[in-house]
Amino acid sequence: MATVLWRVVPNALTTPRSYRVLITPRNSADTEDLAADIALRHPNFNKADILTILNAEDEVALIRLINGEQVTKTGSFSWSLSCTGRLNSPEDPLPPLDESLHINSRVNPHFLERLCRDARFERLPMQQKQPLVTTARDTVLDLTDVLNPQGLLQLTGENLYFDLKQDTGNCVIAGTESGSTTQSRFGPISDSEIIVMPDIPAQSNPWNNEYTVSVSTHYTEHGTLRTGTYGQMLRTPLAVTGISLGHETGILSSKEAVPNAVITGGTFTADETLRIQVIQDLTRERLLFSLLDMEEQGASGDAVAVTANGTYSLPGFAGSAVSSLEIRVDHYLDLWSMIRNDYNDRLVDVLDVTAA
Repeated sequence: MATVLWRVVPNALTTPRSYRVLITPRNSADTEDLAADIALRHPNFNKADILTILNAEDEVALIRLINGEQVTKTGSFSWSLSCTGRLNSPEDPLPPLDESLHINSRVNPHFLERLCRDARFERLPMQQKQPLVTTARDTVLDLTDVLNPQGLLQLTGENLYFDLKQDTGNCVIAGTESGSTTQSRFGPISDSEIIVMPDIPAQSNPWNNEYTVSVSTHYTEHGTLRTGTYGQMLRTPLAVTGISLGHETGILSSKEAVPNAVITGGTFTADETLRIQVIQDLTRERLLFSLLDMEEQGASGDAVAVTANGTYSLPGFAGSAVSSLEIRVDHYLDLWSMIRNDYNDRLVDVLDVTAA
């Protein structure tokens, strides 16, 4: 049995950039092809007779629809009529049928279930060969989309290989506010994985901790340089110090000259590294702030709903040395837009909380 072919293509309608699955037909089968397939399975019927029946099926189904009926082919598909268009009053006539009348086609659930059970899929390479970075993970903290200066950055994807000694490509980490550094320290480099000891460029302000990572390579000696940029932003840990002295730490920001929010105080018994999370609740139009431990799906404090600029207290989580952090949101609308446009409705910063 042949496979269903698919490939990854960029989704131009999303921000940040994402990718979608494109099913690629092997060929197109028409009515004569179907008749030939049926004749092969049922040799007692010749192709001409089967072709006549298939064409007659279309004719009688059309007549049923013209008569206002729904047509159901048991075990596979059903067809029914629908009409679109706006009526300004209940007495208005039907809109022009050539603009508003449609035929709905629905698949029988058991038919789809069999398709899902029996089909085998085969992935095709991207139409234009280029680096595709699908994940970025710090191997020390074991967190995705974190750029840890004390860690190793693992990039995975497709078509990533370049030869550092032959200067056939590079990996660049760039700050969204300023700074860009071509990386020079690597572990293994392959088509599917690159290990980087990150050299992180400084940005103008401590809260400018947002970065992009890209991979470029030449696939042939005289080929053009092709670049793939990871679709998510990377964020470096933020040092939270001097809370008892009234020092403020900017957080949850990108390239702004002033931070969207700041930590203004807190209560803790020991130094600790933890995370602060903001989830965008589009249904209720609010941001949900909470403190998290350093494990994905780990412990978390109670979420605090934020709908405007102001001061809020975030409770700690079970087992944390940090019992609370006080934050002040100064630019709520900017933070809302940033999370919506660049972070897929969830933004997380790593915080190194110390007494010094």
